[in-house]
Amino acid sequence: MRIVVALGGNALLQRGQVPDAEAQVENIRLAARELAPLTDDHEVVITHGNGPQVGVLAMESAADPRLTKSFPFDALGAMTQGLIGYWILQAMGNERPYRQFASIINQTLVDAHDPGFANPTKFVGELYAEEEARELADRHGWQVKQDGDRWRRVVASPRPREIIEGKLIDHLLDESIIVVCAGGGGVPVVRTETGDLRGVEAVIDKDLSAALIARRLHADRLLVLTDVGHVMDGFGTDHETPIRHTTPSYLRSLDLPSGSMGPKVDAVCQFVEAGGPGAAAAIGNLGEAQALVHGELGTYVTSD
Repeated sequence: MRIVVALGGNALLQRGQVPDAEAQVENIRLAARELAPLTDDHEVVITHGNGPQVGVLAMESAADPRLTKSFPFDALGAMTQGLIGYWILQAMGNERPYRQFASIINQTLVDAHDPGFANPTKFVGELYAEEEARELADRHGWQVKQDGDRWRRVVASPRPREIIEGKLIDHLLDESIIVVCAGGGGVPVVRTETGDLRGVEAVIDKDLSAALIARRLHADRLLVLTDVGHVMDGFGTDHETPIRHTTPSYLRSLDLPSGSMGPKVDAVCQFVEAGGPGAAAAIGNLGEAQALVHGELGTYVTSD
């Protein structure tokens, strides 16, 4: 099968973990150990988040006295694609040295008039106490919002419309190459009136980009891997229960957190609704990736 895998942020950095390189390399090594068996029998595309990493680079850029202004987020996103892509390439190559892997820095087209630009919601960077977050926002011109019991920076998150390098990804898969792409959702770009591409200040949701890639590549499966085993019915109540096999229409009827499970459910629903016969998606734990492919574990989503 052709499988698109969306790695959750926990595959790179555990919540509350210091974002040192060594910790992230070790986390990716463990993730590669789980993903490598998929590449033995399937064509695989791996996407990943970049929230903590792009936040670190943004802080470094803002604090650099040599710069008259911070690097824009499209440039920072490209940097994280290269960095995390390198780590994943190395980890996967060590697990399967006889396979070929390629990591590409790709652009993701968004609409310049997307309402997401007017209401930034995508969390990036470190967690702060409210007072520190507001002080940083005043100093650097950021926007901040509450994330659980802490505060974080937020940036615009427009919906992905097209993967600019989609044909290249398809060609690499046809050559039996495992592809790492769409890190952080891909570098956000818009098309100008003259037809040129131009980067914009945004971070695209990586699960929605993964769903778009899966649809464009006519994938058989979309796996959204995270640190929970299932989508929960009645989430946050005394009666919450795991959802095991379901449909997009049922998932869309649920009230899910917009900052966490909501985009993941939206992504799998989009893929299954637009997918061909036999297309299915799953949300579940990274350590259960192989079982998720066949709906043996996790929340398995099909059209009927």
